[in-house]
Amino acid sequence: MNLVLMGLPGAGKGTQAEKIVEKYSIPHISTGDMFRAAMKEGTELGLKAKSFMDQGELVPDEVTIGIVRERLSKEDCKHGFLLDGFPRTVAQAEALENILAELERKIDYVINIDVDQEILMERLTGRRICKECGATYHLVFNPPSNEGVCDRCNGELYQRPDDNAETVKNRLDVNVKQTQPLLDFYSEKGYLKNINGQQHIDQVFANIDTLLEGLK
Repeated sequence: MNLVLMGLPGAGKGTQAEKIVEKYSIPHISTGDMFRAAMKEGTELGLKAKSFMDQGELVPDEVTIGIVRERLSKEDCKHGFLLDGFPRTVAQAEALENILAELERKIDYVINIDVDQEILMERLTGRRICKECGATYHLVFNPPSNEGVCDRCNGELYQRPDDNAETVKNRLDVNVKQTQPLLDFYSEKGYLKNINGQQHIDQVFANIDTLLEGLK
């Protein structure tokens, strides 16, 4: 099964990716992992990517697409893959279609974990971290016994600057703007499957599982 996983920050994409990979034994391929592997192997494209990243620049599409092509051609992807973090643009999605056509394969599903932005705001702004021991809490899902105090060491809990409401809203807005054209592209192709991410984690996976069982 050849899958692309999508979802806004806080939608629970990472958790579901782990569950899919564990059950179906396909490689979880994220952009970061691909870049790191290519750089470690010292491939021509890996070294090119490193030169851009070392300068704090975005890796150009042609290099990223080349690294994706190399990764999907490997033996462990023969029976399927779960792509996460790629494609990010319609141009990359079109390039992925071409890569898969070369490999005589196609995407089975693009799974989008769909969660209302208000709920994502609550999820993303609720995180609190202990200044002393680094323990992580959530005001809604995993609150400390005493407000503002770590259960483990009685240290003070704080909110990271990138978890405040203004920063989170801006991050979500940017992501929505980036992903909507992709969702439209995959919807037109007939690949897109929206999964309700507002349910319990296990129910979200049960819905994904039901979808994927049909591919066996």
